[in-house]
Amino acid sequence: MWWSLMIFFLFLGVLTALLSSSVQIQRKISPEASLDQFTAHLDELVPDLMAKYEIPGCNIALVVNSEVVWSKVHGYADKESRRILTTDTPMSVQSITKSLTAWAVMNLVGNGTVDLDTAVLRYLNGWEFPPTDYPMETVTVRNLLSHAAGMPLGDFTDTYVPGDHLPTLKEKLAKEAVSTHESETKFSYSNVGYHVLELLVEEVSGQRFSEYMRSQVLVPLGMNASFFEFDEPLRPYPPTGYDLDGNAVPVYIYPEKSSGGLFSTAEDIARFAVAGMKENLVLGDEQIQMMYAPERKDIGMYGLVFDAYGFGHYIETLPNGLLSVSHGGQGNGIMTHFQIVPATGDAIVVLTNSQRSWPFIALLLSQWAKWRDLPSVGMGNIIRAHYVVSGFIALVFTASLLMVVRLALTWKERKPRGVMLFKCSTAMVLMSILAWSANQPYLLVASVFPVLSPWLGLAVLMFSASLLLSGILPEIKRMREVRT
Repeated sequence: MWWSLMIFFLFLGVLTALLSSSVQIQRKISPEASLDQFTAHLDELVPDLMAKYEIPGCNIALVVNSEVVWSKVHGYADKESRRILTTDTPMSVQSITKSLTAWAVMNLVGNGTVDLDTAVLRYLNGWEFPPTDYPMETVTVRNLLSHAAGMPLGDFTDTYVPGDHLPTLKEKLAKEAVSTHESETKFSYSNVGYHVLELLVEEVSGQRFSEYMRSQVLVPLGMNASFFEFDEPLRPYPPTGYDLDGNAVPVYIYPEKSSGGLFSTAEDIARFAVAGMKENLVLGDEQIQMMYAPERKDIGMYGLVFDAYGFGHYIETLPNGLLSVSHGGQGNGIMTHFQIVPATGDAIVVLTNSQRSWPFIALLLSQWAKWRDLPSVGMGNIIRAHYVVSGFIALVFTASLLMVVRLALTWKERKPRGVMLFKCSTAMVLMSILAWSANQPYLLVASVFPVLSPWLGLAVLMFSASLLLSGILPEIKRMREVRT
């Protein structure tokens, strides 16, 4: 009986410690709360969460009844110099850019210049995909917009300092636009596919992509603080990013612009969200509805959070049946997200200069959803996953300690050699996985669980060591008996 109680309290203690260190206990917010009450709630909650997840700065904007009603920043654009982040500080929004690129392409569709189901090669004035085993003449504009063109993810680590000489778009595509599978067969998130759309916009419009975006999308939507072309003397200067370990990442740019090259503010992204809710100067309702319609429902691991992908937007149907569209962005030292519920006129934008921000963003979205009387959005699954992972870590810690206790009491007992070999080999495999993980520049689990991932690594290490000892010590005893 006392063993059972010891196991229970040990597990409960470890679990409580993990949860208190990784998931903020949320203050309650009511759907009846006013805007002032909710923003006051955020003013208390956000600094606490930023401290917990070690996030230097964030910029948040709210849309209510299809109007931008509030925007505020917290923290620093640069920790070392103590430069304060401001609401007009342009920030890299990373893959939120894809949503605006989709608007540019749909603008060309709306005016009859481009057809969604026509082979993209017909618009590229003789440019050809690099050699591949797959038929590239079947790749359509629709395929590219919905990540179903068979294009690879691309080298998102190929970044440059502002002012550096950049390779051209065609030079980059000649290296990277090599199909990995036949188009239409599956969803495969691809920066390169959107770079092909960037070339499409340039070839069809006769303008540089950044010029077309400014004149046909950004300015008409009132996004006057947003830009693609980076000017070194820019003031205020974009914030320094911070990676998963908290190391500073100086401002960088990509050679291509369409997948992650936009710099903007939370207010400007909120204006973009509003444009999809009412009449605007860029797209008609038909084009917007096409963007917000599910194109691919087989979206792999993204299906843990979203239901489908449309054109430049992730799509989910909330438990109350309402449509919600969103997109996030992640780069080295940067993490961003916007979430829109068009039918209610609600949206939230969160931009941060830290790669540790996924649980932070998920918690803010959960609070926002409660305030707007919406069922939890898909990003809330990150918080639920935190509880599951915390429970798993507590279980592994408890199992490791119990294994050590059992070993201390029974290590002299003879055990089958097969069992010992299995324990030792399993321990070595787990340790090899830990060593491999420690040497990776980026791990998804570390990004999603920035606070829990070190505890997870420690728990697995303890379990591996306990397993190895429980396999080695009885074998040492057996070998000594053989000698005597």
